Formats: sequence, C-alpha cells, structure tokens
Amino acid sequence: MNICGVELSGSDAVVCLLGLDQGQFLIPECRVRKLSLKKDHTREDLQQFQFAFAKLMQDYGIDRVVIRERMHKGKFAGGAVSFKLEAAIQLIQELDVQLLSPAQIKSTLASHPLPIPFAETGLKGFQEAAFTAAYVGQMLK
Repeated sequence: MNICGVELSGSDAVVCLLGLDQGQFLIPECRVRKLSLKKDHTREDLQQFQFAFAKLMQDYGIDRVVIRERMHKGKFAGGAVSFKLEAAIQLIQELDVQLLSPAQIKSTLASHPLPIPFAETGLKGFQEAAFTAAYVGQMLK
C-alpha cells in the first residue's frame, strides 16, 4: 500500500511517497516534492491547490495521506495558510487523511526505528519530516 507523508510549512505542502510491498519499503519517484500556494491567494488558488494535490495522489495510486500535525498555539504554532492547506487536503473525498501528532511520531519511532538513515533514502533534506510521517503512517496502519 502506498502512502503519502505531508509536512505543511508556511504555504508549502512537502510530500513524500512511501510504499510497502511484502515487508520491503519502496520510495517511488515523484514528479513533485512540494506543492505551494501563493502568499496572496484567492479562493480559486486554494481550489487549484486542492485539485493539483488530488490529481497527484490519483496519478500515484495513493489513497492514504498522513499529515504531520502542527501546534495550534505557542512558539512553534503553524500559520493560518498551513491550516487552510490541511483543510483543503482533508476535504478531498477520495483520500483517507490522518493527522499525526509529534508525540505519536516520537513514540512510534521509539518502538519502530527507521530501517535506514534518512541520508541514504535519496530524498532531499527538506523532505525528512514528510518521509518520517509516511513511515510512521505505514507502521500505524
């Protein structure tokens, strides 16, 4: 089953696809690493983001998305735009979307450590949180 891990940061949705086939993890090549929303976005821009995200998931056969949850308040709180992106993804009918709290990610990694160091995945450094979310999502299914 293929899964998409997402980290929402500012006006970007960083994505990482991860498959699991007979106990073997696969990181399929993906045509995009992040989808962005303009700073001064309109309703149509948000709809275009949602359409592009849904199309990407459809093209790669993804039916489950895990999003690394952001704090609602405090020093590390997520911005308003990232919460709009989260809502746009959650409202895609064809997708099963799950939010993973940092505590959930940490406890799952403690009991199921990553099988290889992130540096050996071939992914870009900014995709690490999305990769970790996808891995934890695979472990929790």
